[in-house]
Amino acid sequence: MKIENHKIEQLRELLSVESQNIVIVGHANPDGDAIGSSLAWGGILESKGQNVTYVVPNKFPYFLSWISGADKIHIYKDKKDDKIDTLIANADIIFCMDFNSIARIEALGEAIDSNTTAKRILIDHHLNPVSDFSMMFSYPDSSSTAFLVYTIISELYGADIISTPIAEAMYVGIMTDTGNFSFSNLTPELFKAVAKLVELGINIPKINTQVYNGYSADRVKLLGYALGSKMELMQVGDFEAAYISLSEEDMRSHNFQVGDSEGFVNYPLSIKGVSLSAMFSETRQFIRISLRSRGDVDVNLFAKKYFEGGGHKNAAGGKSMKGLEETIEYFKSAVNEFFK
Repeated sequence: MKIENHKIEQLRELLSVESQNIVIVGHANPDGDAIGSSLAWGGILESKGQNVTYVVPNKFPYFLSWISGADKIHIYKDKKDDKIDTLIANADIIFCMDFNSIARIEALGEAIDSNTTAKRILIDHHLNPVSDFSMMFSYPDSSSTAFLVYTIISELYGADIISTPIAEAMYVGIMTDTGNFSFSNLTPELFKAVAKLVELGINIPKINTQVYNGYSADRVKLLGYALGSKMELMQVGDFEAAYISLSEEDMRSHNFQVGDSEGFVNYPLSIKGVSLSAMFSETRQFIRISLRSRGDVDVNLFAKKYFEGGGHKNAAGGKSMKGLEETIEYFKSAVNEFFK
């Protein structure tokens, strides 16, 4: 991944003015990369004398709350008030982290759109960004937005400016979005960056424990239920797929907390022969769909065609306004059509 020099210089000039009001926005249903990249980038900007506000559309998983700065994040849906709207309205720069379209931040997008004077800058690694931005750091060949942030910081200021807490936030983003270094775009540059983060003081076993071994007992029971009772396999010719569905009642009966189903969609891919895995989660408004694949199976195209979504070749998402059972039947017919 190579960032063009002129973009770095434009960003340098933009940030040369101190004490600007900067808002950093992460996507809806924030994951480790959205939270980690936002806090890492904001931490650097704060160290340079900028006034930084962090906002996400809704709650983020509890197992990310230990990251330094997480307590500063405003949850827009739950805490929507005039103060947050005013902070956004008065922003000089708005950084959009880990999403490629304002449509991905739900009601928060309306507040962003109401500010017509702020520079709106995208830092993201998803495919096909829309032209909603003054400047775009859009690099789909980056393994994560957190790694992209590391690269930008290294170009702007040098990596030695990164403190240990900021390095931890970066590593969380990199680790979670690469599936603990098991997905694509695992380049030599990525591992050199991780080595530098270790030099800067991160404790990888400790971070792994915080993120992956801090679940509630209810979450572990929900995983067992999802795999034992709600996972289904299907076959189209030689093509094998699997899906898991969780209703609102399933989640309620397991005392569901935001983030509890994170990663469930990956488990069916451990079954020999399964190339596509889907996860259907029922909410009051719609069915949330997560898709994962391996090899040349392109779930980005699949999500775009059938579920108003997208993402990456091997990791994408979407939604359905149909009921849960109807959505599953539609998915099965879509798999038959798309992968026959």
